[in-house]
Amino acid sequence: MNFAVLVFPGSNCDIDCYKAVEETIGQPVEYVWHTETDLSKYDCVIVPGGFSYGDYLRTGAIARFAPVMTALVKAAEQGTYIIGICNGFQILLESGLLPGAMLRNSSLKFRCHAANLQVANANTPFTTGYEQGELVNIPIAHGEGNYYCDEETLAELQANNQIVFRYETGNNPNGSIDDIAGICNKAGNVLGMMPHPERAVNELLGSEDGKRMFTSILSTWREKHGAAAIG
Repeated sequence: MNFAVLVFPGSNCDIDCYKAVEETIGQPVEYVWHTETDLSKYDCVIVPGGFSYGDYLRTGAIARFAPVMTALVKAAEQGTYIIGICNGFQILLESGLLPGAMLRNSSLKFRCHAANLQVANANTPFTTGYEQGELVNIPIAHGEGNYYCDEETLAELQANNQIVFRYETGNNPNGSIDDIAGICNKAGNVLGMMPHPERAVNELLGSEDGKRMFTSILSTWREKHGAAAIG
């Protein structure tokens, strides 16, 4: 299974994502620069956190126009697994691959600490290794993670089971609507989340609850592609 980690000017979690793939599932992984126009060789694309283009204008607003984004939209339409983490989630929202928008944290402060998440949908390619309703510990690090959408969109997300992660009840760190920490598209192959699973793959980091996201992806992909995919 081939992984790509996109790199924009200002990305700073790309190495973390690369190492997480390498160390948790040992699959081929490559850095892909923002000028790339073809992602067809990759089975999963990670859009990492950081401060793409310095977060000028609005988080993800400039990265959305990078050449690689046209290829990413095409890959999403073809069923490639895509994960946008933190700034990557913001980029997916700006590009229209996921609905909604990000606001400043309700505290107007940058929040960087461990966070408890509830697995709201354990039936996506990214969460099959988790139990429905399970609480997991995955850190956050963001200033604009306050997910917002209108009532109609929220009702649609709820009805289609597109809310994948919620912050633990009573411990929402940013004010996001319905405690949303992560959502997927209707097809289920595109996930955006503010917490950083790549920073939770070893107990030395404080938690290894993020490890199962990577093993879930590999397991789901192998099931889909049969015995020939194992190796």
